[in-house]
Amino acid sequence: MDAFLQQALNGLTLGSIYGLVALGLTLVYGILHVPNFAHGALYMVGAYISYYIMVDLGLNYWIAMLGAGIFVAGLSVLCERLVFHPLRHAPPIHDKIAAIGILLFLEAVVQMYWGSDFRRMPTPYTSILEFGGLVLPAQRLLIIIGAFSIMGALHLYLKKTMTGSTIIAMAQNREGAFLVGIDANRVAMMTFAIAGFLAAVGASLFAPINLVYPAMGHLVIMKAFVIIILGGMGSIPGAIVGGLIIGFAEALGGYYVSSTYKDLIAFVLLVVILSIKPTGLFTKGVR
Repeated sequence: MDAFLQQALNGLTLGSIYGLVALGLTLVYGILHVPNFAHGALYMVGAYISYYIMVDLGLNYWIAMLGAGIFVAGLSVLCERLVFHPLRHAPPIHDKIAAIGILLFLEAVVQMYWGSDFRRMPTPYTSILEFGGLVLPAQRLLIIIGAFSIMGALHLYLKKTMTGSTIIAMAQNREGAFLVGIDANRVAMMTFAIAGFLAAVGASLFAPINLVYPAMGHLVIMKAFVIIILGGMGSIPGAIVGGLIIGFAEALGGYYVSSTYKDLIAFVLLVVILSIKPTGLFTKGVR
């Protein structure tokens, strides 16, 4: 039983990060219908900026996380203004090609500056808590609490603020939003900023228990796409629930079946669930 609870904790940790990254991805897709393949690169850049601020500049972990979030939010808005906005009337394939181009460009810039070596970001929270035979590393608890706190804050922002209401309105009916005078450019920039911030914070939370390297966003973004398809394209509850499903399945499957195939579990689950419910677990639309 202790082994099961330990793996459940690991699954909750993974699911929290996956859900956080998938939230940004599903926000952009639900509102702008842009499958942002560059989102994984933004996640990677967030980890490197956090590493730079904390290790090279010697600043506090929380300052590093906030700095990474602000930097990547700005970078994400820049991508929207310079790349995706000019392509808004182009055929859909152009958005996809452009997103892949951004991904390759950002990886090349990071490799040029930091190299391709694996790096480890330290954490000030190294304590280990024990509760009834369950080992609780402080950083994993921070990931879970931090991720769900941000998810809750995002929910309140979307539901309780005027800007959040415009984002939801754009997701539900783009034409109707235009008719009532909602500024589509402002909403698009805000959405990309939120998505970039979420990716960077997720990377900063996860980096101390993972490695930092230029290709670190590849597998994360593949699983994030699995999650938003599984949960329902554009659904915020679907992104959170889908992230937790993938996280638990990966942790438990890796322990009880084989760690060799743990990364395949997400894709097997996708096939199984979509064969039962082709539209995903939740209906489309940011809610």
